[in-house]
Amino acid sequence: MTRRTVSRALLALIVSVVLTACGGEDGAGSASGGAGTAVAEAVSTDLSVAPEVPASDAEAPTELVVEDVVVGDGAEAVDGTTVAVKYVGAFYETGEEFDSSWSRGADETLPVTLGAGQVIPGFEQGITGMQVGGRRVITIPSELGYGAQARGPIPADSTLVFVVDLVEVTG
Repeated sequence: MTRRTVSRALLALIVSVVLTACGGEDGAGSASGGAGTAVAEAVSTDLSVAPEVPASDAEAPTELVVEDVVVGDGAEAVDGTTVAVKYVGAFYETGEEFDSSWSRGADETLPVTLGAGQVIPGFEQGITGMQVGGRRVITIPSELGYGAQARGPIPADSTLVFVVDLVEVTG
């Protein structure tokens, strides 16, 4: 092995390590706005139990962040389809839960027709592209959530985190 070959191999290794540490593209359609993958790494991969959302002391993202915890292998959620999801919604900074389908029963799901505007934009955009059997963390900046409007237990300008399990796709 020549000195040049060793130098190139070392450079390739360093670039690979840096990209992995920075949460580079992982094929999951992630958009990183500062959250990295710390939230997804802390979420359970066991789809039979309600996930918990960890608190984050990192700066809240300014763009939608989508992180797959478990990649499904079933039908894909696309515009025009109706999906059934289980979810936990929490505040980004504290991890405090504000809503959960799990709290209404382990088999409770929320039906959403993608592209119909039935839910906040960030939730709908975050589900799009998932496959049945998947679990995804969706971190939603205020602009793609409720914005400057308070809604029930959600204060104005809140960054939200949803852990979503895709149960079914129809249509």
